[in-house]
Amino acid sequence: MAVTSPELEAYGWTTRWATLFAEITASSPDARPGRIVRHDGSAVLAVSVDGALEHLQVPPRVDPAPVVGDWVAIDPATHSVIAALARHSLLRRQDPGTGSQQPLVANVDVVLVVCGLDRPVKPGRIERSVTLAWDAGATPVVVLTKADLVADPEQRAEAVRRGGPGLDVVLTSAATGAGMDELRRMCRDRTVVLLGESGAGKSTMTNTLAGCAVATTGVVRGGDAKGRHTTTARHLYPLPSGGVLVDTPGLRAVGLSVDLDAVAATFGDVAAIAKGCRFGDCRHDREPGCAVLAAVATGELATERWASWTTLRREAKVAEQRADGQQREHERRVARPKRGRERDH
Repeated sequence: MAVTSPELEAYGWTTRWATLFAEITASSPDARPGRIVRHDGSAVLAVSVDGALEHLQVPPRVDPAPVVGDWVAIDPATHSVIAALARHSLLRRQDPGTGSQQPLVANVDVVLVVCGLDRPVKPGRIERSVTLAWDAGATPVVVLTKADLVADPEQRAEAVRRGGPGLDVVLTSAATGAGMDELRRMCRDRTVVLLGESGAGKSTMTNTLAGCAVATTGVVRGGDAKGRHTTTARHLYPLPSGGVLVDTPGLRAVGLSVDLDAVAATFGDVAAIAKGCRFGDCRHDREPGCAVLAAVATGELATERWASWTTLRREAKVAEQRADGQQREHERRVARPKRGRERDH
């Protein structure tokens, strides 16, 4: 029998998750469903079927290890996670310390790339964040905050749109409420993640959309518009207008751990031009008949956008090679104890 729960539905529970959970209860009939709302090191905080929040242990055997946004099966006797339900998407980045893939939030539908207008808006950072969203299987939207603090917010928003053709851009102000109704419509019945640097206004936006002070906010320095990391862990909140919102700590670096398709989705305008190259394996460097270089020469394609596309494609190729190597290493480690057990018998 499928599990239904109004409390879990507020966190995004649907028939899809009920069906996946039913497969687990076939072997673990006492299991309860839940969703991870915060990660606390070796433990996680999850909302369970009755709407209560509880801390759960995560045994090493649970693979993949659950992250915020994951739906899980809970063992009520041991207060631990039995398994994570199959994800439909995963927002990830390259760990700046190790270079490995770092999962951020699971089962994401929309990524709001938050940029404060009280500081320079960096096209390269937007392009990287948008690429992470496409890689996750989510829809990216650029949200420009603090529109009330500048004299020309509409012109700045238009500049972002020109820099990213086809990209949705929403102009907002938590002080005046501008743009908030549009964001509420985007969040309804979806899992939405805020992504941006510290001080961009993510926590203030979270509180505005949640209708109360659920996230801590901090003072932004006047000299460089930088903020303190008031959000120290990813946290999922249900919204009164429907859907859930994940506030995240500010990212100093947006490392890519994506495939080439995600880069192509971010740079759809460049990818379309590249189809006109004489050679199918054109590297868009010095090859004759390169449509991309021709577009740069005529001004059809901005040099900066071509350079960003080239850089991100190169990083994506390196990330794919690294991921292949890590997968082979994982398979080797999994296979080794299995061979040992076979010899024991």
